[in-house]
Amino acid sequence: MTPSETKSIVTLSLLAAFVDGEKHERERAEIKRIAEGLSQADGLNLPTLYQDVLMKRVSLASVAGELKSSEARQLAYEMAVCVCDADGTQSEAERMFLADVRTSLGLDASAAAFSQQAEDIAAVPVAAAAGTAVAVPSTPNAPDTAELDKSILNAAILNGALELLPETLSTMAIIPLQMKLVYRIGQSYGYQLDSGHIKDFLATVGVGLTSQYLEQAGRKLLGGLLGKVGGGLLRGLGNQAVSSGMSFASTYALGHVAKRYYAGGRTLSTQMLKDAFSGVVKEGQSLQTQYLPAIQEKARTLDAGKVLSLVRGA
Repeated sequence: MTPSETKSIVTLSLLAAFVDGEKHERERAEIKRIAEGLSQADGLNLPTLYQDVLMKRVSLASVAGELKSSEARQLAYEMAVCVCDADGTQSEAERMFLADVRTSLGLDASAAAFSQQAEDIAAVPVAAAAGTAVAVPSTPNAPDTAELDKSILNAAILNGALELLPETLSTMAIIPLQMKLVYRIGQSYGYQLDSGHIKDFLATVGVGLTSQYLEQAGRKLLGGLLGKVGGGLLRGLGNQAVSSGMSFASTYALGHVAKRYYAGGRTLSTQMLKDAFSGVVKEGQSLQTQYLPAIQEKARTLDAGKVLSLVRGA
């Protein structure tokens, strides 16, 4: 893809992020931070793109006109869909926007089918699937902490592996898997959580749903991995610069901070949660190198065509 096409894909993703007009200020701040953090890419000034989108200085028509190749148009649409679904199923405004995107990019019925796949992933409930649920302990607040630690590490390795896959849906699956991890941890301490509470918990510690997807997918896109098939996986495994290990570290931190929070009866303040998460993320980043072989091996075994089954069965 050309630099112009890459820029247009990112611009379309930002348009998708704000199309429903309901983003919380903290999510907007996270998206701005990510735009600034990804601005090292050649030929891209993402902070400027961010302002252009917010000030409505760019249009869908102008962005579509820059996407010349069929690969770029398909990838742009897929990223826009996943951005819309990152924080839950699509709103009416998002559905209308994506329909306009399909028309503007001249995409066929397979594009609508991709949107339905993403919707199916976004609609999976956080409650663990039957047969794989973590049992609520008979003695509240006394779960097997060693087993919890193992489940947190396994979830971090899985999400680190998903980050290495080139498919857009693989990247999107990371968020619901993180939410299901928090659900299971809360459940092990006797709390029955719903998706609203878990989203609030993630936002409180500093993990925005839309912004996290943008950051993960943006790094893969700018690293030349996202959208690649066949050799794309091997490129990802061999080039860790494409993937900063964000998903491993953030999942590891979410799990351990959730464990601390629910074990303590949900008494930690907002600032304490943020500080704890920041500290454990650094710990996760340092551990990522140690567990990189396990992450890479897991990536080799994943079937990107079964992402929905993976999310449902987690």
